Amino acid sequence: QVQLVESGGGLVQAGGSLRLSCAASGGTFSRYAMGWFRQAPGKEREFVSAVSSHGSIEYYADSVKGRFTVSRDNIQNMVYLQMNSLKPEDTAVYYCASRNSVTVDRRMIAYDYWGQGTQVTVSS
Repeated sequence: QVQLVESGGGLVQAGGSLRLSCAASGGTFSRYAMGWFRQAPGKEREFVSAVSSHGSIEYYADSVKGRFTVSRDNIQNMVYLQMNSLKPEDTAVYYCASRNSVTVDRRMIAYDYWGQGTQVTVSS
């Protein structure tokens, strides 16, 4: 059983930055690919970013490419999402998720465990 706890969300003005963190416990973190997803009010949850188990491969949604950066620390069992140049349309609850595989995937169904989410609100 893997437990995931996100933090770092908040209210920020457009153009600002936030860094989300996800702390993982249980299992062997270095064996899991990790993903970030988000869900805006009234919309379906969508893929944001993912990183392979050793951090060598990163995926990004087109909407965040060039603005967001995913990273992980396999010693501290942490995954991060650095979000720069935030836009009002980035407002959502952000979730981290773990996948019992070393390879990355954009599909929600590919992930086994999910955190409770952290709210990001970007004001215009």
